[in-house]
Amino acid sequence: MTFGQRMQLLRERRGMSRPVLAGLVGRSPSWVKQVEAGTLHLPRLPMILRIAEALRVRDLAELTGAQSLPADLFIGPGHDRLPEVAAVINAYPFSSPEREAPPTAHLSARLSQAWKARHTAPNHREVIGRLLPDLIRDAQLGVRQSETGAERRAAQAVLAQTYNLSQFFLAYQPESALLWRVAERGMVAAQESDDPHAIGVSAWLMGQAHRDTGPSHYEAADAVTHATLRYLEPLLPDATTDVLAIAGALRFEAGYTAARRGDTGTAWGWWDKARAVAERLPEDYYHPVTSFSRAIMGAHAVTVAVELRAGGESVRQAATADATAIPSRPRRARHRIEEARGYQLAGEPDMALATLEKAYHAAPETIRWNGYARRIVLEEADTRAPARRQRAAALAVKIGILAT
Repeated sequence: MTFGQRMQLLRERRGMSRPVLAGLVGRSPSWVKQVEAGTLHLPRLPMILRIAEALRVRDLAELTGAQSLPADLFIGPGHDRLPEVAAVINAYPFSSPEREAPPTAHLSARLSQAWKARHTAPNHREVIGRLLPDLIRDAQLGVRQSETGAERRAAQAVLAQTYNLSQFFLAYQPESALLWRVAERGMVAAQESDDPHAIGVSAWLMGQAHRDTGPSHYEAADAVTHATLRYLEPLLPDATTDVLAIAGALRFEAGYTAARRGDTGTAWGWWDKARAVAERLPEDYYHPVTSFSRAIMGAHAVTVAVELRAGGESVRQAATADATAIPSRPRRARHRIEEARGYQLAGEPDMALATLEKAYHAAPETIRWNGYARRIVLEEADTRAPARRQRAAALAVKIGILAT
């Protein structure tokens, strides 16, 4: 198959029209048609990478047909801790071992410390990858050995949050089946817990899993998000701060998915609704899982503008967002990556690279497994500007996509 035929096949599998793909890569629908028909030459690497990002291609070989280009864009190399975590998830135990499960309060405290470590460590995947196997085993055991209904519901809430933490570790790893497994298990455990906060967090992550799969799953992402919002809205007048925050995070997720669709009005409308919730939170509050807070709304505005492919608006929003107010290192790095995407959209590649370097400084393991960052670095490593090419190549070596 030619490059154009592969591009057309992947586009149609995603349920994406030519005008939509054209808008995402900054070209005309007729240009897309000509590439697919083979009347235009194979695009240069920067454009191939843009097409790969728009089509959510996992491996460039899917698009180019060249087995010499096995570059994973949206899934990085497997983390060293992945085999151990995968083994625990795959070996879901059906018989109760002889040892006694730790008390639910003890497990909850361990889980809280794991979340804090995840936000403060630059090597956050290493940290939670080390903690997860024992947490998963103990949380599963806690559910099986719980006796009363209240005990079991509390244990299910802890198990749900343990699977939630697992999903953060598994994101962008070469084991997508595992990510879906923990997302579904987390949702089931949350529903069994009857805990609004646990249900909200698990739905927040399930919606992300659907949205990141591609356009064909946007409706599923919306279904989960909106159904959970309908469940939470009546509880908000008397809700705890954490429940209020997860409702705000879900409102933003609805806007995020709308932005992916290119629906500008709906995307910013949901951002406004999320901001209204954020303003009801204490000024120093920061949700332990989603990072939802007053401080995060500036970063969320950058994300909406970037997903709408509005380069100028992305840069304007980045200028007003205070990255230093985001206490979570991986979340701050993610924000820097979104800023870099905005700068590249606005035609400022040097600023994009400088911002990615800040992302690397905040949390190396975030940028190492982020497909958008990898695409920008690879694209600039192929530029004709020598200084920028050197800078991009040096960063590519640091994040592991080019050899020294």
